[in-house]
Amino acid sequence: MNRLIESTSPYLIQHANNPVNWYPWGNEAINKARLEQKPIFLSIGYAACHWCHVMAHESFEDPEIASLMNAGFVNIKVDREERPDLDSIYMQAVTSMTGSGGWPMSVFLTPDLKPFYAGTYFPPVARYNLPSFRQVLTSISQSWIEDREKITNSGEHITQSLDNRHQNQQVESVLPANILDGAVQSLVDTYDWDGGGWGSAPKFPQAMSLDFLLSYGASRKERSIELGNLVSHNLKAISRGGMYDVVGGGFSRYSTDATWHIPHFEKMLYDNALLAKVYLHAWQLTKDPFFEIIVTETLDFISRELSHSEGGFYSSLDADSEGVEGKFYAWEYFEIEKVLGPDFELYKQAFGLLVNGNWEGKIILQRSLDDATLAARFNIERSEISNRIAKCNRKLLAIRAERIRPNTDDKILCSWNGLMISTLAQAARFLEDKKKANNYLRMATRSADFILTHLYTDGGLHRSWRDGRVINEVFLEDYASIILALIDLYQVDYNVSWFSKAVLLFNEMRQKFEDPVGGFYDVPSDSSLLIIKPKDLQDNATPSGNALACAVLLKMAALTGNPDYSSLAEKALSIAAVQTKRYPHSFSYWLSNFAVFSSPMKTLVVVRNKDDQSFKDFETLINSNLDPELVVAVTSHPPLESSPPITLDRKLLNGRTTAYYCENFTCRKPVDNVEELFQQIKK
Repeated sequence: MNRLIESTSPYLIQHANNPVNWYPWGNEAINKARLEQKPIFLSIGYAACHWCHVMAHESFEDPEIASLMNAGFVNIKVDREERPDLDSIYMQAVTSMTGSGGWPMSVFLTPDLKPFYAGTYFPPVARYNLPSFRQVLTSISQSWIEDREKITNSGEHITQSLDNRHQNQQVESVLPANILDGAVQSLVDTYDWDGGGWGSAPKFPQAMSLDFLLSYGASRKERSIELGNLVSHNLKAISRGGMYDVVGGGFSRYSTDATWHIPHFEKMLYDNALLAKVYLHAWQLTKDPFFEIIVTETLDFISRELSHSEGGFYSSLDADSEGVEGKFYAWEYFEIEKVLGPDFELYKQAFGLLVNGNWEGKIILQRSLDDATLAARFNIERSEISNRIAKCNRKLLAIRAERIRPNTDDKILCSWNGLMISTLAQAARFLEDKKKANNYLRMATRSADFILTHLYTDGGLHRSWRDGRVINEVFLEDYASIILALIDLYQVDYNVSWFSKAVLLFNEMRQKFEDPVGGFYDVPSDSSLLIIKPKDLQDNATPSGNALACAVLLKMAALTGNPDYSSLAEKALSIAAVQTKRYPHSFSYWLSNFAVFSSPMKTLVVVRNKDDQSFKDFETLINSNLDPELVVAVTSHPPLESSPPITLDRKLLNGRTTAYYCENFTCRKPVDNVEELFQQIKK
């Protein structure tokens, strides 16, 4: 009997009609394994994963393979997006046993949940230098009968190794002074100036590394041009290749090649949140309109295709449609010619269109020539080039909308929504197009309200919501991400209720997750059915929960003036320092935290006289400057009791809107003139 049909996860529901007797993770499955003394087959994946679909079709839908699974194993299916704790624990086991990881994750466990054999995708017949899944199942079943003690000892050894890794984290008693300079040099030295980015195929966008380099360069004039050029080079390489959907906006998960040409087509909420934020920050520094266009097109894609009608954002779009990867996004040469008519020649040259295509006989749109080159070639204004290409994209989008869409994973995840709310709030704060900015603020506030209404119940946040149901799990990254989002919202609309809710969640986060040694556990203190209590520091596709929580501590230290929070942040940084110094590419969000901590704590309090029109001038100045280390608090006069504590003793100067700029709790003289404030910040 398959028990997945009642799941809140679209990924699990996709497997509800398999002939495999799947269980969700929980007591029922684990008790069955212990009672019957059967090994557990644990399969972890996610709805947008192409190879997860392949293995499901080849193996889990095959009655013969399903019979082997049902006879020899208790089979558990997990959505990694709902259970990042299980994904993290068992992925560490996979990489320690095989040297690599990925999804679908395939792990065999003892009834005590200890891993003893692992892999990722297994084909139904031996190929790709991999054994067939049939062979794996048969071999493990036989070994479990004939050599169970050896298997059990292996599971014990692997589990102990995982636990030691978490228990024996090296701690720096003094934070290394050169950690930032060394990390920057490592990132610069390993950058691929040919293709853009880091590493080889498959190539993933490194949004957190790019964001760190931008802010580092912005605060250090001697390296600002060099680092700005590097970031611009990578951002343009990504968005001019097939990774970026020029027709509908938004980014795919990764590139299958080293030059960003052909993507793996799934679209994830978190990628688009993190990348849109980097493009926003790049636009702030350069005012290059190309970056602004990418920001607005990406956020408009989120609004159009990944938004719940009541607020909140869905998790992903599948890579496949009609069973074919990329079919929704690929074009025929003559199809484009027919749709665009007289604009086809311009579009053809802009995107280097070939009759035989650039991917399996089809066309994946990639920008070949920029607007300036096209303007010279066609002898027309650049602005007209931009407008005509945008018009072409709108025509193609209308045609594409008639195709069968990829499936949407419509669960709403707390932490990923937090990342998107932060990006939308910052876009609302910094973009000069007020119509767009107001729309993004509306999206952000509706999503925050949705999370606080539907995913905050029974005195705490929940990880995931779908169709009116939440799962009874929550993780550090959920709390930290939402707290940062609420602070970002407060800094754009100055509604103190966002801050007061952030404080409430901050106190709950500390109570549920804080480790007295320093930093935080990824799971609440009362978590069960886990072989270790994870405390993962490494950033992956998203920032680690601990890196986000450290950022929360730094923000709260600034907004409350409480030095205890700075001390807690320092303890967290001391735990992450050794690995951050050794592997800067994998700890980029931590690098941003180190940058904030190692600089003077900068705060700006603006006390607003609602009858004084000069506040708009202050607001323009505040929002024109990208300084990741400046924390802004705006309050009315007199301030509400729930306002950030650093605002509570501030007064109006001459009855006018007044600004207080402070560094390390030492304040300059209050000013009611924007030019004076500018000079204070500039110094």
